[in-house]
Amino acid sequence: MSYQIIIMSRAERELRVKKGLSAPVEELDFYDFRNAPTKLPVIVLGIDVPIYRMENFRTFTDQREYVVKEKLSQNYFKTGLEVESIQQVQHNLLVALARKGVAGSVVPVIEVLKREKQRESILITSSGVVVNGNRRLAAMRELYVDGDASFSHVRCAVLPEDATAGDILDIEAALQAKPETKLDYDWIGDAQLVTSLVELHKNTAEVARRLDRGEKEIKNAMAALAEADLYLKEWANAEGEYSRVREDAEQLFKDLPRQLEGKDPALEKASRAIAWTLFDNREKLLGRVYNFNPAFGKLATQVLDQVASDLGIPTGTKPAQEDGGGFVVDVGGDEASTSYDEIIETLKSSSSDDSVVDSLIDAAQNAIEIAKGQKSGQAALKAVQQAHAKLMAVDVQRAATGTRVPMRKQLDAIAQLVDQLIKRLELFKDN
Repeated sequence: MSYQIIIMSRAERELRVKKGLSAPVEELDFYDFRNAPTKLPVIVLGIDVPIYRMENFRTFTDQREYVVKEKLSQNYFKTGLEVESIQQVQHNLLVALARKGVAGSVVPVIEVLKREKQRESILITSSGVVVNGNRRLAAMRELYVDGDASFSHVRCAVLPEDATAGDILDIEAALQAKPETKLDYDWIGDAQLVTSLVELHKNTAEVARRLDRGEKEIKNAMAALAEADLYLKEWANAEGEYSRVREDAEQLFKDLPRQLEGKDPALEKASRAIAWTLFDNREKLLGRVYNFNPAFGKLATQVLDQVASDLGIPTGTKPAQEDGGGFVVDVGGDEASTSYDEIIETLKSSSSDDSVVDSLIDAAQNAIEIAKGQKSGQAALKAVQQAHAKLMAVDVQRAATGTRVPMRKQLDAIAQLVDQLIKRLELFKDN
């Protein structure tokens, strides 16, 4: 049987808190309110009095998932502070977190409370809203309804009556800066906290100071969240479903901004398509997605060119050239900007076509291997071997009628290039 939320009116909560403040059981030294040491009174309230704070970054991802699943307003939780049904949903989310531990390192909160009882006061506002300790309160309520009468009341440290929403956000930031607290946040919730703090203080350096991190880390957290939002909305058609990227996507989305840096818009968009497709098909990869960073970073052009060649996808007009290991030669005229739109659309619809995904993975692996080979002097040989293998696979008889003339032009250009390469090799005597 789960604990059932019954909300006490705000006026009644404030009255209960005020009554407790008239005879506090002790005073608590608190150092995270407005950057100054503060004595907070500690009172005892019935387990049913406090209410959960909805702007809780620890539960942010689960809240967004619930909103999407139930097709609710984006403001569902934000406007639900005094709504019993929404407080009940928040309670259930918090209980799930309270029962969650980390194998071998973190014991579930509810198990600790069951064994040790309440040792640390929760932190509330003068109107009974829990600032810190929401998860512990949910756990204590579940233990109480399971028959542990010691949790009929809860010890609460009370913030000054003039505490603002900004003060509360800063307190959460101060608590998040503590290593033992940081373990409890998923990367999405942490990035949301960072974003909210920057919106409050308008200064990334100040937020970095408050969270005891580097300013680059703060900026990267915000950029990673923006990349995750873009992936969910534009690629996965799952806006707000952060559970899709909570567990094993943090490294990818934190790496993406750096891999995209300095690229023109067309290549940036195509590079994202490479990264997102690899992420969607990560179970097919040999190793983690971050091992493929170069494929959507500095080697993205090579990867896209090989995929275009393998799948026969046009990418615009380029001057004839050797493209760093591939053998696609365009014999067109004037130079023009490259368009990757058709490749992007092909990758986006690749969920039902294994050949597209396999082509991308093969192109990514080849590009990375060639890049590694360049350091060892093997790149040229690898490029020739790959070109040979691909030409061996060409079936002229199956070629569509409209492709034969341009294919002949490509082969003539390749023949000329091969002749040039052979002449260059003859200049060397080591054979």
